[in-house]
Amino acid sequence: MPTTVPRCLLLSLAVVHGISYAASAHEQDQLSLIQQQLDTIERLATQAEISSNAQPKERYRFDYPRLSQDIQRIRQGVQGYLSPSRAQPRDPTELVGDYRLDTPLRSPRHEHD
Repeated sequence: MPTTVPRCLLLSLAVVHGISYAASAHEQDQLSLIQQQLDTIERLATQAEISSNAQPKERYRFDYPRLSQDIQRIRQGVQGYLSPSRAQPRDPTELVGDYRLDTPLRSPRHEHD
């Protein structure tokens, strides 16, 4: 009879662990979707950056390198959650979020030179 109690306890723990694992698997699926969407956003940003080079005279332009850095930070955060490392402290750097760059004004050319 004493072995029945530990077996019931182990079975109960297995059921509870199985339930939490199912929720964890769902969360992992959702985070994997986020990573796929980050890949899509990064591809779209690259395409937009390539097409924007045709108009260098605009006063403001979008800061694509900064956006790329923020996407990488988000990707690292998701990956760090999915595969935590106990030895490494968390990086407290925040996302920038401001993606507008001022284009420096060109000095006027002398027409008579």
